[in-house]
Amino acid sequence: MEILAVRDLTFTYPECGSPAVKNVSFSLERGEFAVLCGATGSGKSTLLRMLKRELTPVGDMRGSVSFCGTPLAELDNITSASATGFVMQNPEQQTVTDKVWHELAFGLENLGTPPDEISRRIAEMASYFGIGEWYDKNVSELSGGQKQLLNLAAVLVMQPQLLILDEPTAQLDPIAAADFTATLKRLCQDFSVTIIMAEHRLEDVVPVCDRLLVMEKGSLIASAPPAEVISGLKGRSDILCGMPAAARVYAGLGGMGRCPLTVREGRAFIESGYGNSARALPLREHGHSDETALEYKNVYFRYERNGRDILDGLSLKVYSGELFCILGGNGSGKTTALSAAAGLLRAYSGSIRVFGKRLKDYRNRSLYRDCLAMLPQDVQTVFLKNTVRAELDECGARTDELPYDISHLMDKHPYDLSGGEQQLVALAKVLAAKPKLLLLDEPTKGLDAAAKLNMIKVLRSLREKGITVVTVTHDVEFAAAFSDRCAMFFGGRIVSVGEPREFFTKNSFYTTAVSRMTRGYYDNAVTVEDAVELCSSNGRKEC
Repeated sequence: MEILAVRDLTFTYPECGSPAVKNVSFSLERGEFAVLCGATGSGKSTLLRMLKRELTPVGDMRGSVSFCGTPLAELDNITSASATGFVMQNPEQQTVTDKVWHELAFGLENLGTPPDEISRRIAEMASYFGIGEWYDKNVSELSGGQKQLLNLAAVLVMQPQLLILDEPTAQLDPIAAADFTATLKRLCQDFSVTIIMAEHRLEDVVPVCDRLLVMEKGSLIASAPPAEVISGLKGRSDILCGMPAAARVYAGLGGMGRCPLTVREGRAFIESGYGNSARALPLREHGHSDETALEYKNVYFRYERNGRDILDGLSLKVYSGELFCILGGNGSGKTTALSAAAGLLRAYSGSIRVFGKRLKDYRNRSLYRDCLAMLPQDVQTVFLKNTVRAELDECGARTDELPYDISHLMDKHPYDLSGGEQQLVALAKVLAAKPKLLLLDEPTKGLDAAAKLNMIKVLRSLREKGITVVTVTHDVEFAAAFSDRCAMFFGGRIVSVGEPREFFTKNSFYTTAVSRMTRGYYDNAVTVEDAVELCSSNGRKEC
């Protein structure tokens, strides 16, 4: 049965010369799982919002969107509100109550559902998602992964037939993101819920989806099963670079046979087709300067006097000119550590030094003058003006000095930009401070794969200028590709540090798909380029 039908849909925002969505047509059947991907600003979020009447943006719309054969405009209010659920990228923007149990009940209360039925539905949903242990907690006490799971449960308790998700794993650590994706697949199988999900992190979702939709400049350029779409995109490196690692290895080696999507299929593709007489790539020798750019020494911090320590004896040295990356689970203290280094939080014990000088010795905001700058996780907090041009003019940023192009965004309001575009504009503002030490909290959130590759070039160019970059990220593929050293944050402290090949080959879960795919067959391979190099050097097996 056809749940969703989109026909010749075109949408243009007010005062914009070109449409954000152009002549898009597709349909989804009951229980189908579709993934929508494409470059930052390609129109994915706009398209998704047009699939739910209450979130449709203001502008000129042509074409039609129908739910179960009825145009969205003709649905009654209760059906429109409950039959289609929407989960946003930022969980903070979707929670509306203070308690977990009330968040689950809120939608049903607004639909006028009888109290007994509310209690029954909540009990079932809490049990299904394993929410029972934090049922009575304040929403503010939950980790990012728990908040996103709560948002999903709060939508599903209204029993929607269609579930729309806009980059729901963007702020989740790798383990939480994989669990979230597995939950979505289970919903399709257990309840025949139809899902359409926009996502940049495709490693976990593409192998489990039924259909892959690809958008480019507002148009839908592909809509088919994943393997078929990927095989048809040969030569489109800007799109293929975001696909699962197994598919990228396949493409990098010439794309012979069926395209693998999962780690298991990728390993079978390599083992059956390529030898392993040359097993290993050498570990990189990392030389660093003698100058310490950032040092934590036995740092302790807690948010409440009687609360637990978020930073629990944190000690770490980052050397001048390094690209240093910190990984770890949601709620482990990574962002707190960056905020403490930026002087936004004050540790109650231990010391933090920036270029050998204690934070408290930087007086009259001298820490922020040609010394340290931080890009926060929520980049909207740095926007104060009505246009990108005004934002950049305020801080003296010049677009011709940036290592990337945002000139096409100059006359737009910062809040009208996509998540990835907001990241690039916010980074431009931060770089205008000409820092020697740059702190980045989730800089790839909302960026497509091609933009991430460009971000890597940007960070390397900053290193060449002598700038030290400390990055907190959940994106292990990004960390493996750009960093000089990586560290694992757990329980308020650093538990391991190493050069990327050494670091990721020792990890089982916080590691790359290529590392899992080649482990035991090749050694020290952590990126797609590593796997392709080893396969090519060994050559194809004789049939």
